[in-house]
Amino acid sequence: MTSNRPYLIRAIWQWISDNDLTPHLLVNADAQGVEIPRQFVEDGRIVLNVSASAARDLELGNDYISFGARFSGTPMNVLVPVSAVLGIYARENGQGMLFPEDEGGDAPPDQPDDNTPPTGGRPSLKVVK
Repeated sequence: MTSNRPYLIRAIWQWISDNDLTPHLLVNADAQGVEIPRQFVEDGRIVLNVSASAARDLELGNDYISFGARFSGTPMNVLVPVSAVLGIYARENGQGMLFPEDEGGDAPPDQPDDNTPPTGGRPSLKVVK
């Protein structure tokens, strides 16, 4: 299956926006393909305001998030691979979702790599933190 991260980002962006709050992305600035203003990077991460009023031509795609914005008055185009997004949250109250820093493959880490179905036992759910 494909990653659920882009779908969750879009859904949480919509939820935050619908509640008249300001969505922010936490991004791994050192990830491959990230095009951001480097002068605002702290500890290898950057926080980006992706509200409708701050991000011009915002596109929350399946592979990349892109938009135009002003940084210290200077216009810049931003490009962030979805895999580099570490979280999305509301500035005002911190509510949102954090994602794992590295999104291995498409299969969860506790699943076998082949397509062999599990044998016996009951299906179970586990809490993911």
